[in-house]
Amino acid sequence: MKKKIRAIQYGVGPIGASIVKLLREKQAVEIVGAIDIDPAKAGRDLGEVAGAADAPWGVKISANAKEVLEKSADVVIHSTSSALPRVMDQLLECLEAEACVVSTCEELSYPFRTYPELAAKLDAAAKDWGVALVGTGVNPGFVMDKLMVTLAAVAQRIDHAKAVRIVDASKRRLPLQNKIGAGMSVEEFRAQVAAGVIKHVGLPESVAMVADGLGLPVDQITETIEPAVAQERVQTEYLTVQPGQVAGVHQIARGLSGGNELIHLELQMYVGAKDPADTLELTGKPNITLTIPGGTPGDVATASVVVNTIPMILDAPAGLRTSRDLPLGFFAPGAKP
Repeated sequence: MKKKIRAIQYGVGPIGASIVKLLREKQAVEIVGAIDIDPAKAGRDLGEVAGAADAPWGVKISANAKEVLEKSADVVIHSTSSALPRVMDQLLECLEAEACVVSTCEELSYPFRTYPELAAKLDAAAKDWGVALVGTGVNPGFVMDKLMVTLAAVAQRIDHAKAVRIVDASKRRLPLQNKIGAGMSVEEFRAQVAAGVIKHVGLPESVAMVADGLGLPVDQITETIEPAVAQERVQTEYLTVQPGQVAGVHQIARGLSGGNELIHLELQMYVGAKDPADTLELTGKPNITLTIPGGTPGDVATASVVVNTIPMILDAPAGLRTSRDLPLGFFAPGAKP
């Protein structure tokens, strides 16, 4: 048998914890290290921090990224921030350690229009070290981009692409409920949007990926963020939203050509959302509609997409990759290394 895939987890928040518990189920993977700068986590067992039933695992979390990255990992699973400029040094350090990277950083999913210089820098560094990296997840990374492009495989012509995602955030993690402004006043929400704090990150990146994947001549990407206001009291595990308070976000990103809409990506993510679903519509020849009743289960799906991407990124050519480039696949628990 070949040696197991050596993996390091970089960031052990709620998503990182879900990822490592799924990694633990893969016979082909050995978790050799974990990184987190939180003093409450550093020095503790990874399995215990992740809340795993079979903890302890004998893997200590360290705040010293350089020291952990010296363990010669094949892949680093990176889940620390949504903002690409904020994680550039972390990503470059992983690449310098000659490890492939699968990151949940939404802005890394398709950074070529938003951050072309950073994208070029990462691509060059990855090629220099002979490894590949990708930003992925459920959204961006699957529902509103990869799945849309995949669905177009049965079309002869695409004139317009639309996706509407309605997500009940009531059962999602606290950081996400905070990120969408649940429990704020409308005034506070608008102020936080203006400050760049409140939003779901990644819709413009998904628009760009769909535009390039479908060959739609998008020359402008716009985005609007409005509050979804609660009509009734909503209680989650973490907070209470009263009628009139913000329950979450209603966010729309559009891809335009000469002012005409070619792509429409709409996210309604709020606590207490009724009839959650993911609906994709391609207008062209023929018209195609796909609806996932209940929607794709966000946090579970994010961990799944990330872990299922590991074999793909290890086989990918060196450089910055996207979910559009990589094949879809399932990393079976009993798969051999």
